[in-house]
Amino acid sequence: MQIIIEGWRFLPHSYAITNQFQLLEMLKQPQLQIYHQDMPYISKNWQPVTNLFPQNDETALRNIPKPSPQQPADATLRMYAPFNLKSSKTRRTGTFICTEWGIVTKSILQGMGVNSFAEAHVQSDTIIITPSHWSKQGLLRSGAEESRVTVIPLGVNPNIYYPLPIDQKNNLRQKFGVDNCFIFLNVGVMCNSSQGVGRLLKAFATIVEDYPNTRLILKGRDAIFPSQDSITKAGKIALTDAEMERIKSRIIYFGRTLSFMQLAQLYQIADAYVSPYSAEGFNLPVLEAVACGLPIICTKGGPTDDFTHPNFTLAINSKLQTNYTKDGETLWFVLPEQEHLVELMKTVIEKTLFREQARKFGPQWVVQNFTWKQVVEQLLDLLVPSLQLRRPIFEPIIL
Repeated sequence: MQIIIEGWRFLPHSYAITNQFQLLEMLKQPQLQIYHQDMPYISKNWQPVTNLFPQNDETALRNIPKPSPQQPADATLRMYAPFNLKSSKTRRTGTFICTEWGIVTKSILQGMGVNSFAEAHVQSDTIIITPSHWSKQGLLRSGAEESRVTVIPLGVNPNIYYPLPIDQKNNLRQKFGVDNCFIFLNVGVMCNSSQGVGRLLKAFATIVEDYPNTRLILKGRDAIFPSQDSITKAGKIALTDAEMERIKSRIIYFGRTLSFMQLAQLYQIADAYVSPYSAEGFNLPVLEAVACGLPIICTKGGPTDDFTHPNFTLAINSKLQTNYTKDGETLWFVLPEQEHLVELMKTVIEKTLFREQARKFGPQWVVQNFTWKQVVEQLLDLLVPSLQLRRPIFEPIIL
């Protein structure tokens, strides 16, 4: 069986990250021949990044052959933007699409070169693959045919993302200079409108009044987004001068691109992961944090509902709201309650037993349900159903 992947590689963007981890799992299927066509990045400022993976994995990714113009294959999978809903020359075509704001926006349609998402979908036989039911609902609002929209979640490699033994965690925290602190972590591009950086800074400014030994680690992605500038602007809007002065020495920022092993270390030294987002398509860092045994504080009502569990998650109360752009578009988002966010951050500091419970059950939950191996099995069942997959055997885990 043969599959052509059209997508991004060697970039710290969620589409490229997803594509590369999926490719590495596909390479483990001996009956499957993979071809990869690199697609142009959407920004000329983006440059390929090396050493995201261990050398053997990066070599394996680079050695995937490029398809010939007339390459026969059973399926095509597209993992890039602008989205392409046109039918391919293969038997099945799948396009990965993620919607954050509850619709396919006009700017996305412009990038696709279409006037109507509904018309573009109905005029092809393409299957849309989306990672959450929140994202699926946004596609349906924009006119996608529901029978050709499939939810397949994102995943985690548990050989990279896992909790360290306590002694190793403490040693690593000493190396980072954060021992004897309680550490909150947030990872992302730091877009304030969707990821809620301003409300996180505001909540942290309240927390440090009662818990002065807390720290907030923010991991941005300066290679693809002005993350640090976004944090600065969000702080100026959300905080008073006194609040800014209170927290500035307690925030640790990482903007450079880290390998996935280095990124995992940030999760491994943290005590809790907090994500008061408004609009996300999946929110992969939350799942990575779960795999590392962190208790999660995240917005209720969004895509994280699909893959979080009360045994390790404190959900921020929220309200589903809409907003209107200058172009007359209706955007959908979940607005988390600020006071409840602060309350939950205090709770996770004080509830040692809950943190210990999260450390136990979170990684088990991920291994049982959300590894890249399981994600790829679902993808291949959809795109090349006649392929006889090599599947591992898992013992059920009851939470």
